[in-house]
Amino acid sequence: MESFSESYKAAGVDVTAGYKAVELMKKHVARTKIDGVVSGIGGFGGLFAPDFKGMEEPVLVSGTDGVGTKIKLAFLLDKHDTIGIDSVAMCVNDVICCGAKPLFFLDYIAIGKNIPEKVAEIVSGIAEGCVQSGCALIGGETAEHPGLMPVDEYDVAGFCVGIADKPKMIDGSKLKAGDVLVGLRSSGVHSNGFSLVRKIFDINEETINKTYPELDKPLGEALLTPTKIYVKPLLALMEQVEVKAVSHITGGGFYENIPRMLREGLTAEIKKDSIPVLPIFELMQRVGNISEHDMFNTFNMGVGMILAVDKADEEKTLRVLAENGEDAVVLGKITEGGEGVVFC
Repeated sequence: MESFSESYKAAGVDVTAGYKAVELMKKHVARTKIDGVVSGIGGFGGLFAPDFKGMEEPVLVSGTDGVGTKIKLAFLLDKHDTIGIDSVAMCVNDVICCGAKPLFFLDYIAIGKNIPEKVAEIVSGIAEGCVQSGCALIGGETAEHPGLMPVDEYDVAGFCVGIADKPKMIDGSKLKAGDVLVGLRSSGVHSNGFSLVRKIFDINEETINKTYPELDKPLGEALLTPTKIYVKPLLALMEQVEVKAVSHITGGGFYENIPRMLREGLTAEIKKDSIPVLPIFELMQRVGNISEHDMFNTFNMGVGMILAVDKADEEKTLRVLAENGEDAVVLGKITEGGEGVVFC
């Protein structure tokens, strides 16, 4: 007998819509299949068989995150195919900081009303993020929440699991004075600080389409630009250069995230004029009359990832990153004494 409940549908949950959403998303999930995937979607658990060959002491590394209030822009623009990239990026960009290669990802979509085509559109972005990071989408959950959420709204979160060889993990313990700080450019605001972003521009149905001389596209489109995923370039670099520390520049900006990669007694000295500040940040600072400190304490300012390498590896690091599509910049160096971040 076909699964269907007239009473449940009358209460606001249409289980058949869920089945249709699964059918529509299967083609997107198929794009992410990699070696190790054991099961397809639809079971009670996602199965993955990791390959431990060549590792002395395999360690599983996990990360979880959501998209935050950036998701409000997707609602206003009725564009849902990129927000999933952000969901994946916020997780995989975290686990790569300790040198872990992402293996698989699971998503959770809470939605006011399950419109299968919209859910499939969201999952298409999640699948794209998985493809960009080389991990598999092996499962997820779509939960319809009538009465709890407006029918046209949803939230997306997820988590990933990666793997690293413990002797090769990056933990900042080898950092020393004189090491070079290298920045990887961001694609925009990424997925952090959007409560402040929305306040600065008073984001609504009218302001979302406003144009500014600083931007090459309407405001909403510029802000919705998905978070850049750094996994593949960093994995390529780690095969050729000893990367001593990595920091994902997310909420909290430079002041909160860079100290997380430093060991006690060391300072990150950054040349302010070396930072490739994007026009969107200059615009936000001007329109919102935001202090420079608060900008650097909230946003990535144009640098989504910062890593530290030996001074002798500086040129090679920039070359390898360039070969893998990253126009990296030298931001400064590690110094002794003090703590945290110092701009000069």
